Amino acid sequence: MCGPRGRDGGEGVFGRRGFGGGEPGGFGGPRGGGRRRVFDAGELRLVLLRLIAEQPRHGYDLIRAIEARTGGAYAPSPGVIYPTITMLQDMGQIEEATAEGSRKAFAITGEGRAHLEERSDEAEALLARLDQLGATAARTDAGPVRRAMMNLRTVLHQRLGEDAVQTDTLHDVAEILDEAARRIERLGRSAAQ
Repeated sequence: MCGPRGRDGGEGVFGRRGFGGGEPGGFGGPRGGGRRRVFDAGELRLVLLRLIAEQPRHGYDLIRAIEARTGGAYAPSPGVIYPTITMLQDMGQIEEATAEGSRKAFAITGEGRAHLEERSDEAEALLARLDQLGATAARTDAGPVRRAMMNLRTVLHQRLGEDAVQTDTLHDVAEILDEAARRIERLGRSAAQ
């Protein structure tokens, strides 16, 4: 399993694309994998607007809030958050709030609140998506499973990276992996019954 964090803002993980190698066919980020989008630009704007509506927030606080909702499975990068904040500000949906310290906090405007009310169902669905991602990450990123997957990955790279690996060995490895997948699938079915 690849690492839990997608750190590029518009990209990361989510279950509608499944889990596995490469983000988000699985998890990606610092511990590996390719990436797929969690939100499109409009969805991310709506999520940020919804979070700012809860309380004035600065960019880093928004990143942390999203990361907390996903249980650490996804955190957008500053390179996506800050331009999105600027866009929301340009659209008149947020404005600078009085803040202590050097970080600029933003509050929702009346126009932003009206936009959020018009799209409240969509905003709630997007937050539910983040919560679902966190719940899925908690189930699939358990320590023993992560350790076992890392062990498997290591041994596969070592064994299959040898110059003289035979075709029969490749077929044997594939059969072992297929059998493990079948057994894991049966575990899920027997638990549901």
